[in-house]
Amino acid sequence: MKISGNTILITGGATGIGLALAEEFVNGNEVIICGRRKNTLEEAKKKLPKLHIKECDLTKPEERKALFDYVTSNFRNFNILVNNAGIQRRIDLKKGIDALQGEDEIEINFKAPVQLSALFIPFLLKQKEAAIINVSSGLGFVPIASMPIYCATKAAIHYYTLSLRHQLKDTSIKVFEIIPPTTDTELDKGQRKNYRGVPALDVAKAAVKGIEQDEFEVAIGEAVGLREQSKTGFDEAFKRLNSY
Repeated sequence: MKISGNTILITGGATGIGLALAEEFVNGNEVIICGRRKNTLEEAKKKLPKLHIKECDLTKPEERKALFDYVTSNFRNFNILVNNAGIQRRIDLKKGIDALQGEDEIEINFKAPVQLSALFIPFLLKQKEAAIINVSSGLGFVPIASMPIYCATKAAIHYYTLSLRHQLKDTSIKVFEIIPPTTDTELDKGQRKNYRGVPALDVAKAAVKGIEQDEFEVAIGEAVGLREQSKTGFDEAFKRLNSY
């Protein structure tokens, strides 16, 4: 996949891996980022003045549609969708329904990428070369039990991406999956007793390199091991991850 001369939308692009991807792509491509917080979008644009920014709450289906309308009306050469936005919550299911109050991980982490893909695919099919890039997680292969919904949505993204790639295999749209390790972002901070994480820019650099080489599943760092252990040593890997 060529990594220059594109018009790219990155959801959740104002912070973390999304912003790091924007930083990698912004020289040589036209890059649009969206997010819920106006202040973080403005800070991202100060850092990377070439960015286009769009405030959007992906928990709301009508705002996903509005984002589609904005992009396709203003960027006729748009050809790459990066479904990156996500949230991660510790949830104690012993608390029953009360544990599910607050931000909806299923809406942001899974429903939004599915709806955005469905909205954009007919537009992307008209482009000579296009891509959908979904960001999953190593935890979609071996979960941490204290974050059950997050891990389940990332597993869903993995299998959704496999199916999407198969359906689009004879079209102009390539379908990639980025599988990050624990990354030094606000998403992961405080979620584990022994916090560790690689810099977001390192994840972005590895992801872009893999995309350039048409590596359709770009597993990075510890995520490589989790993906393999999910097939060959799941019980041991699960026990290890949940011992912290």
